[in-house]
Amino acid sequence: MKVLIKNGLLIDPANHVFSKLNILLDEGKVASVTKDEPEADQVIDAEGKIVCPGFVDIHMHEDPVEADGKIYHDEEKSIFNCMLRMGVTTAIGGNCGENCCDPADYLDIVDRDGIAVNVGMMAGHQWFREAAGAKDKYGPATKEQKGKMALAIEKALDRGCMGVSYGIRYVPGLDRDELLTTAAPCQKSGKMVAAHIRDDAEGVFMAAEELLDVGRTLGIPVEVSHIGSMAGFGQMERFLAMIDENKMNGLDVSCDCYPYYAYSTHLGSTSYDDGWLDRYHCDYDVLELCEGKYKGQRCTKEIFEEERKNNPNCMTVCYVMVDSEVDMALRHPNVMLGSDGIMNHGQGHPRAAGAFPRLLAEFVKKGKLGLYDAINKMTAMPAEKLGLENKGRLNVGADADVVIFDPEKIKDGASFREPVVAPQGIDYVFIAGEIAAKDCKIVRGDLGKSIRK
Repeated sequence: MKVLIKNGLLIDPANHVFSKLNILLDEGKVASVTKDEPEADQVIDAEGKIVCPGFVDIHMHEDPVEADGKIYHDEEKSIFNCMLRMGVTTAIGGNCGENCCDPADYLDIVDRDGIAVNVGMMAGHQWFREAAGAKDKYGPATKEQKGKMALAIEKALDRGCMGVSYGIRYVPGLDRDELLTTAAPCQKSGKMVAAHIRDDAEGVFMAAEELLDVGRTLGIPVEVSHIGSMAGFGQMERFLAMIDENKMNGLDVSCDCYPYYAYSTHLGSTSYDDGWLDRYHCDYDVLELCEGKYKGQRCTKEIFEEERKNNPNCMTVCYVMVDSEVDMALRHPNVMLGSDGIMNHGQGHPRAAGAFPRLLAEFVKKGKLGLYDAINKMTAMPAEKLGLENKGRLNVGADADVVIFDPEKIKDGASFREPVVAPQGIDYVFIAGEIAAKDCKIVRGDLGKSIRK
């Protein structure tokens, strides 16, 4: 079916386009971009609206695979449904070293059953580490285990995974040799490594250098994950200068960031190991629990110790980031938007359902960021980093993944208390030329396919 979207302001940073143009979608592709009005089976008048490529989320955490072998699905709570409602058409899971199963098998399940958005996967180091028998996150892996990891990761990359992700903070036993051994399979096809680095706050510089060294040594691209929660405590200006210096000296390095001033992780993670209060210069009350009997409450020492012992998988929100530091990161030309969305059956951080419209509502509309720059950070930048030649753009021949939104009405709806509430102001989301969502409600939740590289 041919669909004509007319009278909208077409913004396509990948092609440096910012003009009122009509766009014709046919057979899953962009068939024409023109001032004319070619015949179509359906015509959408986008007068006063923005027409842009579907948003690409370079860093999120996928829904789990259930006991029946199917990906968890709930109309409201599935993270992929949350992604679609906020305009994301391509999402990259398997980040921070975490996979819920073999990531290439996950892609096969996506293609078998269908999913709400297009899905690519990173090969998560921690998953492969545990599969190789190195289950002590604080201890080193043996030479044999490292070899097993490298072979399994290479196979996952050959089956289409986008690169290798690390949660170095979550696996303190990871050393330089293990990093280089497990990242080396990326060399064959120039795939990237991405990481939640080892430390934050004042420790962020040595932690970043550890990752950058991998990129320089192996000659592969590097993505530093969610830098707002790594350097957003007074270190951001120096941290960005460090990244810029490496880029100017030939390293393909970039960063992502989400537009919130609090981070989220599991209560049992190493982020809350001894010393975290001193690192952030805070008390227990910066920590809010998202699940369990203390849901919605700030911690005391007693609640923290009780729940960390009895409920370590509890999702938390930690209010320690500095607003101006996050703003600085998102203004930087080498920082793209990544939601870092994670959901545990509907519980978690609102970034999973609101990050992309929030950038437009809280940054563009409030004058912190230009509209063109914001769309660039949500489309062209992540697509280019991932090497997705037909995503994040709307030239003729590109995939017909399109978002139409009202720049005056768009805003996020998700909050820390209600993290899956849909946004407002997104009129249509197309995947492969078909309407996947309308008015922030899902129309087709099975149009997504695997993205392989």
